[in-house]
Amino acid sequence: MAVVDEARSRMDDAVAAIRREFATVRTGKAVPSILDTVRVEAYGARMPLQQVATISAPDPSLLVIQPFDSSLIAPIERAVLTSDLGLNPSNDGSVVRVPIPPLSEERRRQYVRLLNKMAEEARISVRRARQAANDDIKGQLKAHEVGEDEAHRIMANVQKLTNQYVGTIDEILAGKEKEVMAI
Repeated sequence: MAVVDEARSRMDDAVAAIRREFATVRTGKAVPSILDTVRVEAYGARMPLQQVATISAPDPSLLVIQPFDSSLIAPIERAVLTSDLGLNPSNDGSVVRVPIPPLSEERRRQYVRLLNKMAEEARISVRRARQAANDDIKGQLKAHEVGEDEAHRIMANVQKLTNQYVGTIDEILAGKEKEVMAI
């Protein structure tokens, strides 16, 4: 059953990846994870924002970025401004405040399309794991390492697993769509 375990592991990775990607999509609420993709020019390198500052959400429409080094205020502000998140940060000399504007209906629909595209990529990843497992099983069948009945049983298990993980992705998508479309 190593084939099924490997397929399960790859499918788990796909679900974990979609959860991480969905966390970066703006929902109109201030969530620190929307800044996960922001890179700051600091100490001669481009670094993830989380490595140079703490990010908090004191209220649902504001993020506060507290840099570990106060000399990084301007680069952090610039990085958030130039990111494709559509946010307008301001600084008061010690922290960077990022107000989260409410999303327009059109912008919400764009995010839903983006979420659907991300979910389809995750489904494809799950199907690739299924295909790899099935190819492995067929190879074992050809080499007479497993019997035909055993091969069909394992393939059926892999298909059940695939359906389960695609269902999980669809549930995650539905929840995130509901969150994005909520006013």
